[in-house]
Amino acid sequence: MFDFGIKDIVDILFVALILYYIYRLMKESRSLNVFIGIMVFTLTWLFVSRILEMRLLGSIMDKLVSVGVIALIILFQEEIRKFFYNLGAHQRMQTLVKFFKSSEKKNSGVDREAIMPIVLSCMNMGRHKVGALIVIERSQPLNHIVETGDVLDANINQRLIENIFFKNSPLHDGAMVISDMRIRAAGCILPVSHTVDIPKELGLRHRAALGISQESDAIAVVVSEETGRISVAMNGEFSLRLSAEQLESILTHEMHS
Repeated sequence: MFDFGIKDIVDILFVALILYYIYRLMKESRSLNVFIGIMVFTLTWLFVSRILEMRLLGSIMDKLVSVGVIALIILFQEEIRKFFYNLGAHQRMQTLVKFFKSSEKKNSGVDREAIMPIVLSCMNMGRHKVGALIVIERSQPLNHIVETGDVLDANINQRLIENIFFKNSPLHDGAMVISDMRIRAAGCILPVSHTVDIPKELGLRHRAALGISQESDAIAVVVSEETGRISVAMNGEFSLRLSAEQLESILTHEMHS
């Protein structure tokens, strides 16, 4: 007879939650078939080694499992990194980060004069259907993104933003990164989201905006070149068809938090 208690129930629940979370990550990254294959192999290995106790086949599969763990880490390093990021970005974890940064933010606050040039430039570019992608850094540094573009380190200025995203500008195709209320860089390359349920009318800029919002806590503002509509990607979700007032409200609220 098995001694089945509360610890075993908790153990099963934790394993089920981990498997479900891995399943979601694999589904988002289009690796679901690989996940299913790994699960089938794992169940077969347990059945052969633990239940049937087939020593020869079991030992071969044991060796494959030990080597396979390293191979999986290499193969799914992006998903593993995203798993630990999401774990650290959990709301309760972020509360601790915000606690240590609260005093600094109370002293500095959010300068409305820095937000309004972003809002006004986005509205103006939207009217003229000029595509733009602006990433605003929050608690997590975006140095690895800044390194992919051209460093500017300039004051936030409406005319400068519009000139950078002007269609003939060499930097208009990339993303602009704003950090500490300054334009850090432009022409930056962002990770593209592989989420399958993104609306078809949203283009590569929107996928890049969603990608950086999935990998960090940054705010990504997108101006569509086709429609002129303004969207914001944040925490892996979109807010679409925003007005100037809505964009200003989101930036003011989220950059305060």
